[in-house]
Amino acid sequence: MTTAAARLDLRLEPRDKERITKAAALRGLPVSSFVRDAVLREADAAIAADTVVTLSAAESRRFLAALDAPFQPNARLKEAMDAAASVAQR
Repeated sequence: MTTAAARLDLRLEPRDKERITKAAALRGLPVSSFVRDAVLREADAAIAADTVVTLSAAESRRFLAALDAPFQPNARLKEAMDAAASVAQR
């Protein structure tokens, strides 16, 4: 069994605490486990919403076409690659 090393304190309205306690009891969980699980689910959802990009069908086709297209560096990138190559040859 692992013991938690970090602590999170939370102030609630009494009626909110009653709701949480009731919900935890309905799930057969201690309040702390119920709250931890709910908060971690919400944290995962928030992180996923910020890190996952969803494309429409048209956007997906355009993105895949761009990946399949041959690489064509623009003038500024060509200059940067030439400069990097000259530094590497020294």
